[in-house]
Parts: sequence; structure tokens; C-alpha cells
Amino acid sequence: MTAMDAGMVIVGAGECGARAALALREHGYDGPIFLIGEESHLPYERPPLSKEAIVGADVPVAKMILTGESIDDAGIGLIGSSPAVTIDRAAKNVRLADGRAVVYDKLLLATGAVPRRLPLAVADPRVCYLRTFDDALAIRALLTPGSRVAIVGGGFIGLELAASARQRGAAVTVIEAQPRILMRGVPVEIAATVHALHADNGVEIACGEGIVAIEDDGDVRIRLANGRVIEADLVVIGIGATPVTALAESAGLAINNGIAVDSRLRTSDKHIFAAGDCCSFPMALYGGRRVRLEAWRNAQEQGALAARNMLGAELEHTAVPWFWSDQYDFTLQIAGLPEGAASVVRRDLGGGAFILFHLAADGQLLSASGIGPGNAVARNIRLAEMLIARQARPEPSELTSSDVKLKKLLAA
Repeated sequence: MTAMDAGMVIVGAGECGARAALALREHGYDGPIFLIGEESHLPYERPPLSKEAIVGADVPVAKMILTGESIDDAGIGLIGSSPAVTIDRAAKNVRLADGRAVVYDKLLLATGAVPRRLPLAVADPRVCYLRTFDDALAIRALLTPGSRVAIVGGGFIGLELAASARQRGAAVTVIEAQPRILMRGVPVEIAATVHALHADNGVEIACGEGIVAIEDDGDVRIRLANGRVIEADLVVIGIGATPVTALAESAGLAINNGIAVDSRLRTSDKHIFAAGDCCSFPMALYGGRRVRLEAWRNAQEQGALAARNMLGAELEHTAVPWFWSDQYDFTLQIAGLPEGAASVVRRDLGGGAFILFHLAADGQLLSASGIGPGNAVARNIRLAEMLIARQARPEPSELTSSDVKLKKLLAA
């Protein structure tokens, strides 16, 4: 098939890629835009997949980022169900699985991440992973009142699914090989609060338990290293994610815990950018440490920033990382990265809500982690995020005292 006209090409039609396509138009680009995705669906939000798509009373529908009308209005060429298979950097084109070639002036890789596979898992429709809307529909179909659900992995996805499964009346067991849930980036006190929240809602959480085998002889059975056998009608595996880098690797781009980019999201090829879950980048706020973030807002922010830099803006990524998770009627929010903190102080907000502030040895605020019912921590986390961005060094006593408003510290 003949090549299409050259333009801005985005591989990955998720949050990051879709936001980048819109941002190109918002910043005045009037040439061709091609958005290439693997799925047949229009670009949709992924956070609802572990929540609303599971617990909603009605037949779930994907929450769209772009509609057919908005795609047409923006003049975006959406190519679905035909993944990119190779990049020819010399010819500056992307070859699709159906044989088409899409020529680019600038290329953005927004390929995201995929669930890490468990080698022990058997090939059975009752043993699932969650990444796509179709995955969520398959899980929902197996979730009935009284069904036995085993979730392998006590991270955000696993715990959100546990909460959703309990809301649908299932009996839920979470199996976590680490000593506690939420080991990565979540403080012990907050993890303990989340553990207690699940226990209060009838979820069994088994920490420090390795899996020996997952068997299927009519029933699905999970054999643990301690000899226990857990029978399940549905097993969902959520043991982390790996960045999708095969396309970049085959093209000879630098890889370092994802597609390696600079502070402007440019890869080792000046014509190719990468953004979102698939890339690692240096964070000036944390001494240039290279990080890779799997977060909804980071995908949005980097998609928009990459678009501007594809148009020549030369802007650096400076946003403070921000994460959130809704479980039952509680919300957990984290701003910044807590690694390297020398001390932690706590502010109680009442009603079971609290925030932990993580400080470097020189007093710089590195991170704030909060949990509470509803939006109890949202305002304070937002103010903490602004303090982190300014590399503030507040007095610990000011952070702990509810009489000192964070807004006052920000003004100072």
C-alpha cells in the first residue's frame, strides 16, 4: 500500500496519545495528525476500568476521551485495530500490521504499559488481567454475588478491584507476596489504613505469601508456599506493569526502564518523542533522577508537553508527580516522590483523614501522602504539591499543626 502524507504521527491511542493529538491542534498545528491504536474502541479513560466499569448498575460503557465528532472536528486521522509494527527512522515512517506506511515529520510513542505476566498462570478465561475495557467487561461478567474472587497483587489495581468486587457481593481474597500491601511509594501508615479499610469490608488480605502454582481441574486453585489452597471462581492478576518498548527497541532507540527521553521528552532520535507510562525521564526536582511514572495525570501532562515540543517549543517537564486511588468511600492521594526522605511528620485532619509529609535531610519537602473519606485530603494535597514544586523547606512543626494553614506556608 502507498504511504500516507507526512504529518505528526502518534503511536498509542490512550490517554497520553489522545491528549497529544488534541494539544497539537490547540497550539496551531494544521497539518495531518495520525493517531494509531491497537483497539477498535475510540480513545477512552482507563481509571474507571477497576471501579465504575465493574460496579455500575447499568451495562458499562467506556468513558471516551475523544468522540467520533470531536475526532472529525479536530481533523485527526484515527487508525484503530492495526498496531504499528516497525519504525524506519531513515525513511521516517511507521509500518502498520495491515501493511500501510505512515510517514512522519515528528513521531510520538505513547505506547503505555501492559500488565506484568505471572508465569505460573494457566490459560483459562477465569484467570484475568486488567488493562482494556474488554478486560473489564470479562471480569465483570464473572463477578456475581457470592462468587469467590482471588486477586494476586496488593497494589492499586488489585485493591481497587477488591473493593469493587466486594461492592458486587463477591467473597474476596488478596494475595500479596510482599510483607505488606502497597509497598511501592505508599507509606506504612497509609498502607495500614487501607489494609484495615479492606478488612472492615470483609476482604481477606494474605501478605508475605508466595504462590507455588495456579491449577485448573474444573475449579481454579491457587497453591501457596505455606501449603494453603485457595479455590476461586475468578482470579485477577495485578502484579505491576511493564512499559511497552518493543517498537522503540527494534528501531534502535535508547531504553532505560522504558523508552529513555530527555527533559523535553525527546528520545535518542531528535525526530521521535515518547511520553506517558512507556518512558523514563530525568526529574530536575529530584536531582535529575530518572523515573518512570504510571499515572493518569502524568499521561495527560506529558502528552500535552510532547505535542508542544514536537512543534518546537523546547519546554522541560517540571510537573510534580501526583497519584490517586478511590477505594470504598476513601480516597488516597500522593504528591511528589517520598524516596530519600530523612523524616516524616503527620498532620491529622479529623474524621479519620491525615497527611504524611516527607522531608529531605535539608528540610526540603519531597512528598505528601494523604488518605481520608471523600475529598478530605484533596485541598491540602494540592497545596502540598505547590510547596513541593517550589522546593519549600517548611518547619516540621508548621506541617503538623492544624492551626497553621498550608496556604499560609505557600504565601510565605
